Amino acid sequence: MTKLKQGLLYLGFAVFALGAGFLLRMHSIESHKAEFLASEASKQGAEKILGVTMSDIHGEQQTISQWQGNVLVINFWATWCAPCREEIPEFMELHDEYSDQGLFFVGIAIDRKEKVIAYSNEFAINYPVLIGNSTVMTLAEETGNPQSALPYTIVINRDGEIVNTFLGRLHKEKLEKTIIPLL
Repeated sequence: MTKLKQGLLYLGFAVFALGAGFLLRMHSIESHKAEFLASEASKQGAEKILGVTMSDIHGEQQTISQWQGNVLVINFWATWCAPCREEIPEFMELHDEYSDQGLFFVGIAIDRKEKVIAYSNEFAINYPVLIGNSTVMTLAEETGNPQSALPYTIVINRDGEIVNTFLGRLHKEKLEKTIIPLL
């Protein structure tokens, strides 16, 4: 066997292994999500996130429970996270489109305060942005994100129950499929 054929064979095995690993990881994440949403941990996670108080970009303390009764979309993000920055404009559109029907977005930024303020002002984010720190990732874990990855989005219904979570870049159309029936 020539070195070229041998190299192509190794490359083929590597691509196959990466693909299989990716599919296995996605299956694992989805099965964990289903277990979480059906468990008591989901209820406790919702209670914890609704009980959180953080500073917003104006320095005012905000408790997430003040927005309970709406369909809440809570998004964990950071200014350095490219997928986070890609989904925020779509979240702003959805907030404008459905806020009169009771949809409310809350951004929880896990970043330095000055960066969050600059980013929020530059892009005129039209929903509350709260500023968390690294300990906020514990809250994300308690609400169904064991990978502590960003972006991470939680949908809470009007009764204060977590009905869906999304790990990674979330597109407008996919989120609409979850929120529209709740409105």
